[in-house]
Amino acid sequence: MNEKQLWDKFLETIKEKITPISYETWFKDTYLNKIEENKIIAVVPMQLHKKNLSENYKDVIAETINEITGTNFEFEFLLEDEVNKNNKIFIEEQGVPFNNPEQANLNSNYTFDNFVVGTSNRFAFTAALAVAENPGKAYNPLFIYGSSGLGKTHLMQAIGNYIVKESNKKVLYVTSDKFISDFIGINRKNNNNYDNIDYFKNKYRNIDVLIIDDIQFLANATQSQQEFFHTFNELHQEGKQIIISSDRSPEDLKLLEERLRTRFSWGLTVNIYPPDYDLRMQILKKKLSVHELAKPIEEDVLEYIANNCTSDVRKLEGALNRLFAYTTMFNKEKINLEVATEALKGHLNSYGYIKNDIQKIQSVVADYYKINVEDMKSKKRTNNIAFPRQIAMYLSRILTDESLTRIGLEFGGKDHTTIIHAFDKIDKEIKNDSNLEQVINNIKNKLK
Repeated sequence: MNEKQLWDKFLETIKEKITPISYETWFKDTYLNKIEENKIIAVVPMQLHKKNLSENYKDVIAETINEITGTNFEFEFLLEDEVNKNNKIFIEEQGVPFNNPEQANLNSNYTFDNFVVGTSNRFAFTAALAVAENPGKAYNPLFIYGSSGLGKTHLMQAIGNYIVKESNKKVLYVTSDKFISDFIGINRKNNNNYDNIDYFKNKYRNIDVLIIDDIQFLANATQSQQEFFHTFNELHQEGKQIIISSDRSPEDLKLLEERLRTRFSWGLTVNIYPPDYDLRMQILKKKLSVHELAKPIEEDVLEYIANNCTSDVRKLEGALNRLFAYTTMFNKEKINLEVATEALKGHLNSYGYIKNDIQKIQSVVADYYKINVEDMKSKKRTNNIAFPRQIAMYLSRILTDESLTRIGLEFGGKDHTTIIHAFDKIDKEIKNDSNLEQVINNIKNKLK
């Protein structure tokens, strides 16, 4: 086996061990330069590859080479220029970006590390990380949509912060309002208008990554839409990454030009759903761990907040802030449910203390059939699990006002069509099976 065959075998093997996006980003464009005694010298395309392969893939690389050769090798990663000149090129330490978070309008607190991931946002998180690791190539544009307060801005800025930290690419984050303001400002200045136009185009087109938030506000700005259309085209043609957020999907942005909506769908469109109960609890605990005024807080207080803030991550944080402000002002050392109820009076909905209606249904049905709720949320299809799951889905549909999507999330991320199928099946069987009808009535009584 010659060196080329060895490296081809290595790439073929490691491709099976890692994700496709990781392989395309970090390994696809590498090649073996030479083997010296017990050292393999591999050539990589960028300084960033040297850092990432050495730090994050060291073990899997060594393991894979050992599987192929039966021998342990050390690895050295070099740039092509370093190999050709046989002389190491000293450049700035990786992580010192061409621009910085301030120039990019980024909030450095928004990172992937402090974004709490759950069923409702996992797909969006994964897509965002893939774009951050491979901007301009993974998914372009990336279009993130969902209601206010679900983490769209956090994810977008996390992408920007990651790229700024790990590369020399130039990033710009703006809201659509800022884009409109800058565009209108071209014609308001008294100086040479050509200079103003050049400044605007340099700001928005001489970059590697454009992140634009709340694109729906371009709806009533016809000329700004036209300018954004041209900006989008130029950046996309040059392989520059575009990331866009909105409160609705591209298809629902009816007041935007058709040609813009079409372009928004060229890459990947991802939705962020409202957090389910488990994710709300994770978010509260994460916020609690870093809150500067945090005090000991009982678990049932967190459950009370999670139960009553169901659709907005910001409201969860606001509830904690209000709670700690109240306990500080009134010198409450211990935060129990009584204190929380008083502190948050009028601030939360009044859904009571049960985690939520769907989870109550799941618990009662699971208890009736002597199975675990976790099995009900799993992908298991055995009849002793699948049938109770369908009954719980049926009851969730008729006894709550939750959407099909929300019900699906509570059952481990099931598709809305699964909920419809379960409802139709149980509804049909009830009409032909009096015993099943009695079972449903018994469960309903337990729920009461």
